[in-house]
Amino acid sequence: MALLESTMVPLGAACPDFTLPGVDGRLWSLHDFHCPALLVVVMCNHCPYVHAVDDRLNDLAKAYKGRCGVAAINANDAVTHPDDSFEAMRRRAAAKGYVFPYLWDEEQTVVQALGAVCTPDFFLFDSHRRLAYRGRLDDNWKDAAHVTRHDLKEALDRVLAHEAPLETQHPSMGCSIKWRSR
Repeated sequence: MALLESTMVPLGAACPDFTLPGVDGRLWSLHDFHCPALLVVVMCNHCPYVHAVDDRLNDLAKAYKGRCGVAAINANDAVTHPDDSFEAMRRRAAAKGYVFPYLWDEEQTVVQALGAVCTPDFFLFDSHRRLAYRGRLDDNWKDAAHVTRHDLKEALDRVLAHEAPLETQHPSMGCSIKWRSR
C-alpha cells in the first residue's frame, strides 16, 4: 500500500464531463446531478483509508440529500486488484448500503481529468460545477470519535451559502490509485 496525499488541483477548475456505469445498473452522467453542489469521491473497495471513512461519507450523503449530489468513482485496475472489480463494487455498495451512485471508471479518464491520485480523494463542486474544495474529509481518517474538524462539511456549508471557499484546505491521504499499464 503506497500512501499518498492528494494533489491540490486549482480551485475553480471545471468538473470533467462523464458518463459512467453505476453498480445500480444505469449509466450516470454529470448532468444527472441537479443539486446546488456535487461531491465527487474517488474511492475503491480494498483501501483501508476508504474503509475508515466510507460510513462517514454515507452519513454525509444522507445529511445533505437534495442539496449535494454525491458520485463515488472507482478507477483502480481490476486486473491487478480484483477486489476492486465492478462485481466487487456491487457487493460492497450493497453491503455498506451506499446512498450514492458508485461508478466504474474502467478507462481511468475521469479520475485523471480530476487530478486524483489517491483513495479517497474528495472534490467538491459548486452549482456551476467549479471546484470549491479538494482535500480531506476531516482531521482524523482513522477514528471518527476523535474528529475535531469537519473540513469537507464546512466547505460544503460554505458552497451552499454561496460563500468563498475555505482559505486553508488540507490534502486527503490514502492509497495510490492503481493505474492500468498502457
